[in-house]
Amino acid sequence: MNLTGIISISGRPGLFKVIAQGKNSVIVESMIDKKRFPAYATEKISTLEDISIFTYEEDVKLTEVLAKMNESFTDNCPSHKEDMKTLESALATFLPNWDKERVYPSDVRKIFQWYHLIKQAGLFEATAEGAEGTEAPAKEAKVKAEPAKKKAAATAGPAKAAKPANIKKAAPVKTGSSRGK
Repeated sequence: MNLTGIISISGRPGLFKVIAQGKNSVIVESMIDKKRFPAYATEKISTLEDISIFTYEEDVKLTEVLAKMNESFTDNCPSHKEDMKTLESALATFLPNWDKERVYPSDVRKIFQWYHLIKQAGLFEATAEGAEGTEAPAKEAKVKAEPAKKKAAATAGPAKAAKPANIKKAAPVKTGSSRGK
């Protein structure tokens, strides 16, 4: 699953896709209603690749948690609007050692809400198709690129010396009687 360019903005619901980068902002598109707007540097922006879930051993990346959710839930994943006990028991099925003291209930709700948004956007299916189809063409492209480099090196010929840059002449130094004028 490739979550590059998918971000969460503090204080705004849902997830956002990075479209472009401006001088002092990032243009994002909401994954809920497809509206675009600038997210300024004063807002707290987190990429989903950087987020991890606290466990008793070591932290688990959110991408791994979402992949486990996709494997364990086919169609019966609970909504983020379910009661907390249902969500906690569902989280314990694929992440049994999550830290119940450091992971807040709002975080558990966000995990399930983000899972449904990513599933609606089709990012789980796109990565499964991309992983199967991109390996063979990538190898072919590398094989084709190597002979082209050798050909270009053979036809280049001897290297020429670089020309000196155009240097402007310095202004004449004023001496003697020309100083005061």
